[in-house]
Amino acid sequence: MTQATATCSIVHRSPGRLRLRLPGLNHSDLLAQALEQSLEQTAGVQQVRLNRAAQCLVIHYHPHWLSPGEILKQVTAVEEQPRLLVGDGSEDSQNPSASAAEDLSDSLTKPLLAAALAWLSGRPGWGGLRPFALLSFLVAVFPTAKRAWQTVREERRLNIDGLDLLALSLGAWQGRLLTPALTLTLHELGDVIRQQTARRTVVETADLRDTIGRFAWVQEPGEDSPRQVESDRVPVQARVMVYPGEQIPVDGTVVRGEATVDQQGLTGEAMPLVRRPGDRVWASTLVRSGQLELRAERVGTQTRAAASLELLRKAPVQDTRMANYAAKVADRLIWPSLLLAGLTLLTTRSPARAAAILTLDFVTGIRVSIPTAFLGALTHTTRHGILVRSGRTLEQLAQVDTLVFDKTGTLTQGTIAIAGVRGLPDGLPTERVLQLAAAAEQQLTHPVAEALVRYSQEQGVSLPVRNHWSYEVGLGVEAEIDGQLVWVGSQRFLEEAGVDWCGQPQGGELRDGLDGESLIYVACDRRFQGLIHYTDPLRPESQGLLQQLQARYGIEIYLLTGDHPQRAAEVAQQLGIPPERVQAEAFPEDKARMVRELHRSGRTVGFVGDGLNDSVALAYADVSVSFAQGSEIARETADVVLMNEGLMDLLEAIAISRQTRSLIEQNIALVVGPNLAALGLATTVGLNPLLATAIHNGSAIAAGLNSLRPLVVHQLDWEAIPQRTLPSTRPQTRSS
Repeated sequence: MTQATATCSIVHRSPGRLRLRLPGLNHSDLLAQALEQSLEQTAGVQQVRLNRAAQCLVIHYHPHWLSPGEILKQVTAVEEQPRLLVGDGSEDSQNPSASAAEDLSDSLTKPLLAAALAWLSGRPGWGGLRPFALLSFLVAVFPTAKRAWQTVREERRLNIDGLDLLALSLGAWQGRLLTPALTLTLHELGDVIRQQTARRTVVETADLRDTIGRFAWVQEPGEDSPRQVESDRVPVQARVMVYPGEQIPVDGTVVRGEATVDQQGLTGEAMPLVRRPGDRVWASTLVRSGQLELRAERVGTQTRAAASLELLRKAPVQDTRMANYAAKVADRLIWPSLLLAGLTLLTTRSPARAAAILTLDFVTGIRVSIPTAFLGALTHTTRHGILVRSGRTLEQLAQVDTLVFDKTGTLTQGTIAIAGVRGLPDGLPTERVLQLAAAAEQQLTHPVAEALVRYSQEQGVSLPVRNHWSYEVGLGVEAEIDGQLVWVGSQRFLEEAGVDWCGQPQGGELRDGLDGESLIYVACDRRFQGLIHYTDPLRPESQGLLQQLQARYGIEIYLLTGDHPQRAAEVAQQLGIPPERVQAEAFPEDKARMVRELHRSGRTVGFVGDGLNDSVALAYADVSVSFAQGSEIARETADVVLMNEGLMDLLEAIAISRQTRSLIEQNIALVVGPNLAALGLATTVGLNPLLATAIHNGSAIAAGLNSLRPLVVHQLDWEAIPQRTLPSTRPQTRSS
């Protein structure tokens, strides 16, 4: 019995076993890999076997979990992905290995044939092949001549192809076709290898895309078993089941179960992490063991993995100053190379020397290796949850000598935490003061009220029943608790209620040492009983980060905040920031003004912030940094987005950017050194054009391969990077 859909059909089926025929399976490596990966990650599938020669696949599955129709639908969905289409000519462009082989064959066939005929025509008795050798050489050199002519006609200038054409023509003019034919072969071989370095980065991006799970098991209320849906169609807040060996298909929070999760593909963490109820998990990570039930929070294009891919896809690498500089140098070296070759030809009467000079240049390898180095670094940062929007950003980040930090939500946690409770010596015990205050504030949605209730729970304080109560926005709450009237709020709130301060006006001695702290006043039966002070605590990694930025890189740190001066000074003192580099009560325009002033003084300025009021300063900074859970405008404005929410990732990004700059400097040395030595030989004792070509292309290839180290070697030897601190999930960031 055969059931047909699009191109896939069921050849045979029995309980737990399904045999499908898929025309084109024998022609597409990507299709075969995608099918195998997708089916093996599907809960209920026990085994997948592909017979590509017969264009068939056999699937063993659990019949109580899956039906043949569901499997067929999944195979069809994979087959219909545009990047996996076969039979329409698109396969070669999507299959890197096939494309590379075809390019290599097409590019090298003509020059190799020309070289072979030139060699044979020089052998005794084979002189009759010379006309064919000359014709073959002209055919092989035609693409180079065409590119050179197009540049002259359209841009009115000579380019590297023009120099190559002159060098090849000088070699052929001498009547010895073998040397220019082999030179042309080396040129084409170098071009193919350089193109493959760029394609290598595309393959890395495609591999990362394939790691995002395509299906999810959703447990609907009232249903006995979960049903399978496409991962980008999972409803937000839906319950998602993830089984051993499956990829997590959504970003969410664990509500039930315990599992070991491998996050290396997304965050770069080498060791699997144990995830329990309340922990956050991310799409594309892998459940090694255990089983989880999640509450979906971000799905499809909203997940961290999808956002990483999208930003990486959009990241341009052609806008770096070094790449632009290399292009300008290339243009400027055209005429000096021509003049030097002409002078050498006039003085030595040696076309071979002139051809060698025209073959050598210092720029081709640089122009190839710089974009490749930046793409490799961008891929590396993305794997670690650091989204860098462009190569120019990476270049600027390596030059940053001044970092300006917002305070609230950036250096601090952005959440209110109770710091302590103080009571009158002859008044209620501090535990009772906390109990009354938390009972009065319970079930209010104000952040201070939530922090107060949370703190009382942490202290093990039981809350009595709150009876009649009234809340005044911005002032406080009045409530009846255990037959007593309780006031909790600001100093003004208690004063308006006519509270007796018991010899402690405005808090009196209880306020000692709390200048700059935020205070909650508590009164019972119109008598002042004590106060509670709260704060926005520092991130645990803030102090270590600033110390390492200053000690390792010599970066100057500035602090800007809209908070009052006392709190700003306290935070600065805790973090070791000099008072002259702190500005409090700063409005958005004040932050932007300071960034502009630092920039005008000759500094390369980075700004780190996450609030709406930071967006102007972010826009004016040379490099702007924000968090994935910052305000939307800050996130969109930022050049660098820290997806893990950890400040230590900033240190990692700077380390990677500086090592990328070091990598580029190595590439320049790899290119300039050999070419400079060869140029010296060509102008003095002479250099065979074939050897000059080998040196020129060899240095370019070496530089390109050096740039690929971040991709070929999964963990490049970056500077020592401290262990990142991944804070718990924090709420949406407030303005400073």
